[in-house]
Amino acid sequence: MRDNEAIGAIVLRRTEVEPFDDKQITLLQTFADQAVIAIENVRLFDEVQAKTADLTESLQQQTATADVLKVISRSAFDLQPVFDTMAENAVRLCEAERAVIFQFDGELLRAVASHNVGPELWQFVKRNPIAPGRQSISARAALYRRTIHVPDVQSDPEYAYAVRDVDLIRATVSVPMLRDDQLVGTITIYKLEAKLFTDKQITLVETFAEQAVIAIENARLFDEVQAKTRDLEESLQFQTAASDVLKVISSSPDKLQPVLDAIVETSRELCGSDGATIFLLLDERFHLTAVSGALPSHLEFMRANPVKVGQPGSVLTRILREKRSLHIPNVMDEPELREGSAGVGGPRALLAAPLMRDGDVIGIIILRQSHLKPFTPRQIQAIETFADQAVIAISNVNLFNEVQQRTRELAASLDDLRTAQDRLVQTEKLASLGQLTAGIAHEIKNPLNFVNNFSALSAELVGEMNDVLTVATLDKKIRSELEELAQTLKSNLEKVVQHGKRADSIVKNMLLHSREGSGEHRPTDINAIVEDSLNLAYHGARAEKPGFSITFQRDLDPSVGTADIYPQEITRVLLNLASNGFYAATKRRAEAGDGFEPMLSAATKNLGDKVEIRIRDNGTGIPKEFKEKIFNPFFTTKPPGEGTGLGLSMSYDIIVKQHGGTIDVASEPGLFTEFKIVLPRASQT
Repeated sequence: MRDNEAIGAIVLRRTEVEPFDDKQITLLQTFADQAVIAIENVRLFDEVQAKTADLTESLQQQTATADVLKVISRSAFDLQPVFDTMAENAVRLCEAERAVIFQFDGELLRAVASHNVGPELWQFVKRNPIAPGRQSISARAALYRRTIHVPDVQSDPEYAYAVRDVDLIRATVSVPMLRDDQLVGTITIYKLEAKLFTDKQITLVETFAEQAVIAIENARLFDEVQAKTRDLEESLQFQTAASDVLKVISSSPDKLQPVLDAIVETSRELCGSDGATIFLLLDERFHLTAVSGALPSHLEFMRANPVKVGQPGSVLTRILREKRSLHIPNVMDEPELREGSAGVGGPRALLAAPLMRDGDVIGIIILRQSHLKPFTPRQIQAIETFADQAVIAISNVNLFNEVQQRTRELAASLDDLRTAQDRLVQTEKLASLGQLTAGIAHEIKNPLNFVNNFSALSAELVGEMNDVLTVATLDKKIRSELEELAQTLKSNLEKVVQHGKRADSIVKNMLLHSREGSGEHRPTDINAIVEDSLNLAYHGARAEKPGFSITFQRDLDPSVGTADIYPQEITRVLLNLASNGFYAATKRRAEAGDGFEPMLSAATKNLGDKVEIRIRDNGTGIPKEFKEKIFNPFFTTKPPGEGTGLGLSMSYDIIVKQHGGTIDVASEPGLFTEFKIVLPRASQT
């Protein structure tokens, strides 16, 4: 008895009819109590053993689960160690012989890990992915998204997966891996005997499935974060590269080459390509303008042989035709390019983007790589951005050059306008002075003629008076005084005559200055008139001053030819300039001493529809404060009595008013003076 409940009985019997005594009965009852104790001990021992086994199994499962979690924590981005650990623990703790883990790719279950699967079976499973269905246990778990437990697949009439013929598997459990009810994969374990898996074993595999989902999600999130990080890094890299190119563009508004060089270098580095080149379309040919990564020999060939528009088999021709970016993973896969010039370089990936302006291709940027790795969409986008930046740089340089050219033209026009205004003012001033000079000269000439004529007549009368006094009877003292007075009067009259002639010469020059022109214009050999004028001026100076000496230098352009001019008037100008040069050079020699050699040079130059004459001396030069006044009438730097101040004014009138030319002066005091005359080749009248 145990707790007043019978748990067994001890029965004794005799062959003879004889009752058992009390002692015997008591002894048997003692044995019965001892049997109850023994039975209870055994029951308790078995219960302890069962609990111990259960605790051991639970501990093993918890340990296995913890081990898997450790692997998951250590392998956030690598699923293989997690799957391998799960497969091994599932086989060990579930008393199975095989385990295979499958991942679902949206259509098929593909084996990713296994334990205790031979090479032949593993290759079979790898080569034969499973579609969800009823043909295998894994397929059913995937189809129904629940755990499938089959005691013996060999007796399953629907089992059709050929692995049964490769390996005699029997009891099988497949647990689906689910994330938000979406199939991720399966964990399938096998026994080689038809022995059911326990509920605890199945629960353990289901726990592994949940952990596998966590691991897969962690890996997915890790990969997603990594991808986003790479995407951000790549985006930042591309933005930095584009910014660097923009900096080059902003720092080189008038230079294109630094920008294109920066683009090819940055493109090549950014895309990891073998080389990058930029071609610009000029005169129906693509000219190599910038390059990075080309062999010197190939570079020399490309520069010496620009690609003609329309050349067959050329990437440039195709881009020009299609007007869009072109990405070719391997040129050898494109018959048009393979048979043309693009195929000469052998297998390689190409990326080409056009430089477009107003819908037209003005150039092309090309990247190449021999490892046949396709360019990414972001790389394609970056190259297209660089192409746009190249167009901006080209437009900026063109606009800058146009603005600079326009500025130069406007500045030249402004200078011409100012010069024309100055000449107009000077011409009007000289014209007014010429008219005034003519009026004054005419008014002075008549009374000056009377002064000159009567002073000469009076001088003759003084002579006649002396003749009368010679025969007259006079006191010696009175005669002496009269003779002295007559001589003084005669001397004074001679001075009046002398200065009257000088005044007459000035009046004549004034009248010459005021007239509009003289002689007739005709085609005249410029070199000949310069040569003749120099000779005439030299001989005139020698006649006036016998000791005069000066060195001539001539640089007469043989192609200067003829010009339609007034030869007599131009001769007067050249004589005046040469005379002034003689005077300045001689004056400097007097100041510098005998070591100084006076020199006068004459040069002519053919300017197309104009001719140029330069007269230069190495004399004293013209002070800066006098340069603007030297063409004014009556202005002279010579001492009184040595110049009228009309020579350069008259020369200005002849060159500017008569011939429509220009006369300018350049001078450095103490060094030189040079007059430059520019005459139109055709007559201006």
